Amino acid sequence: MEENKNQTLTDKIWNLFSSITSAVVIFALIALTSIIGTIIEQNAAPENNIKLIGKLFGDSIAPALYNAFDFLGFMDMYHSWWFVALLMLFASNLTVCSIDRLPRIWKLVKEPVKPLTDEQFKNLGKKELVLKGKPEKIKEAAGAAIKKTGLKSLETKEADGYQLYSEKGNYTRLGVYITHFSILLILIGAIIGIFFGFKASLNLPEGETYSVAFAQTRHLTPVEESEREKIIEVLQAVEGSALKAAQQLGMKEQSLKAAMKRYGIWPLGFSIKCNDFNTDFYSNSNMPKTFKSWLTIIENGAPVKIDGKEIQEIEVNAPLKYKGVTFYQSSYGFIPGGGENSKFRLRVTPNEGKTEDIESRLEGSFSIPGTNLTGKIENFSPAIGFDQSTSRPFTYADQMNNPAVLISFHENNKVKYRGWILKRYPETWKLPEGHTVEFVDFWGAQYTGLQVRNDPGVWVVYLGCIVMSIGLYIAFFMSHKKIWLRLIEEKNSTRIIVAMTANKNREAFERKIDKIITLMSKSIEGGK
Repeated sequence: MEENKNQTLTDKIWNLFSSITSAVVIFALIALTSIIGTIIEQNAAPENNIKLIGKLFGDSIAPALYNAFDFLGFMDMYHSWWFVALLMLFASNLTVCSIDRLPRIWKLVKEPVKPLTDEQFKNLGKKELVLKGKPEKIKEAAGAAIKKTGLKSLETKEADGYQLYSEKGNYTRLGVYITHFSILLILIGAIIGIFFGFKASLNLPEGETYSVAFAQTRHLTPVEESEREKIIEVLQAVEGSALKAAQQLGMKEQSLKAAMKRYGIWPLGFSIKCNDFNTDFYSNSNMPKTFKSWLTIIENGAPVKIDGKEIQEIEVNAPLKYKGVTFYQSSYGFIPGGGENSKFRLRVTPNEGKTEDIESRLEGSFSIPGTNLTGKIENFSPAIGFDQSTSRPFTYADQMNNPAVLISFHENNKVKYRGWILKRYPETWKLPEGHTVEFVDFWGAQYTGLQVRNDPGVWVVYLGCIVMSIGLYIAFFMSHKKIWLRLIEEKNSTRIIVAMTANKNREAFERKIDKIITLMSKSIEGGK
């Protein structure tokens, strides 16, 4: 008690951080908050989490609780100041614990193996055997046997014989500190990613170019929304350069970066264009088999070649990486109204003629080469279905699950026939005269949904994982072993007393000792 009273403030802080109890408490808090982070969807639209909170606590208090949780940082928990503080506390605790215990472990590591006293031989686990022959002869056989098992023996002359001793793996006691260092590397990598990286999304329409990505934010006021749109417009014009945007807006670069973070705007530092997007579906199903994007990186107004190609194809599990930013194919969607730059792409083949690709817009007309027929695109559905009782068409989804166009065909300015042409069903392409009109694409009407990530700390995390594997292997599968053999001369024979220590996996070491004894016995018997 008196000892505690005499402790300085520094001593008390050191003892607190070197405490295993503190480590357990901090780790438990990190685990608990991480569980909360998996329940609450991070960076999600407010209505999603309000609905979730309503299910847990009631709809009446859900909005108020959402605002409270948002204020506490639970909606973007892994970037909150308190979560980063917990990580730093854990790192500090781990560092102090390691430093506090390292001198004692280092002493064990550096202390050379020494001959045992009689008392020490009595206290250690031991085996005994008697072999015929003088201690000198037995000593040579014992030394050779120890060497064959990968150990190096030392010897000491005693009054009644010899003592041989050896050790291996003294540095394996540092395996736990290698593991601690790896954890620190992983934490450092995570903190680097939190402060200097970002995770955002980008719904990029076909034919459009963007220089920014977007993260979920709280609800913005009309004034804030106006400022956000202005910042985005300027960033788009300067290929996502925060420095150039700040100059144009008359702001300091740090002030602009703070505003961008507040509004969920992440500049890329270059532009990315969606040249095309395509979805393949399983036969007679609305389940997409693959969806792919064809993208181009633009920098300083010119396309960038990657691996010798300007256009990069990406799909799920095949991302595009450029300057530390990774674009993952994650979703797709249909732009309501089709978009300003949208075009229908048709492939027309007369029954006696060459195939031609045609582009047209809604209410636009086209001709079938070599005939008097003209077609007019009257309507479009991204996902057409037909009522079983009335056969009337209806749209059942907003995505391009089953796109179709309604085309009326005219001859001499009179409607000859009208019908829906479905992109995925060739039987709808054939006209009565034998001509074929294939609906190829509604270009510009789709967007590709991209997950955009920049994590400069990921390589530090990977390094930490490699170091951790090494540390865990050393800590769990390697041990610090010591062996002593006392050779005592008796009448026409030598009594051998074996003692050993191992800080782990003692059973395996005992098997090695049995091997040493067997090799030694065979050597003596073979030398008779």
